[in-house]
Amino acid sequence: MGENGFWAHPLVETAGYFSVVVLCLIVSMVIFELVTKYKNWEEIKKGNLSVAMATGGKIFGVTNIFRYSIEQHNSMVEMVGWGIFGFTLLIFAYILFEFLTPKFKVDEEIEKDNRSVGFISLIISVGLSFVIGASIS
Repeated sequence: MGENGFWAHPLVETAGYFSVVVLCLIVSMVIFELVTKYKNWEEIKKGNLSVAMATGGKIFGVTNIFRYSIEQHNSMVEMVGWGIFGFTLLIFAYILFEFLTPKFKVDEEIEKDNRSVGFISLIISVGLSFVIGASIS
């Protein structure tokens, strides 16, 4: 293998992208934990399905955005940069969802295990991840 042969090997490249995206996912989950008023993992442990749906939507959303970023960008730095930008848009969408529902507080309803709100939160995260992902090319 040449000088870049090892790093250009598909298995090594895949492992690299996977590792970086998992790290970005962990960081994004920490950020979402700070943004939401409830403790995601404590609520999930208690069996709060609404929190599980909302958190699952966020996980899917973030990884889907990075999927698009991997497909569209040739370097790890570009992929991470665009992925972080897409994640920032997803956080903005979450805040906007809270703002656009003045009749109730999204976080409070999800914490109370309102499954309708948890499900809509999941769908917003998943749906917007496709739009954001397609836009970051």
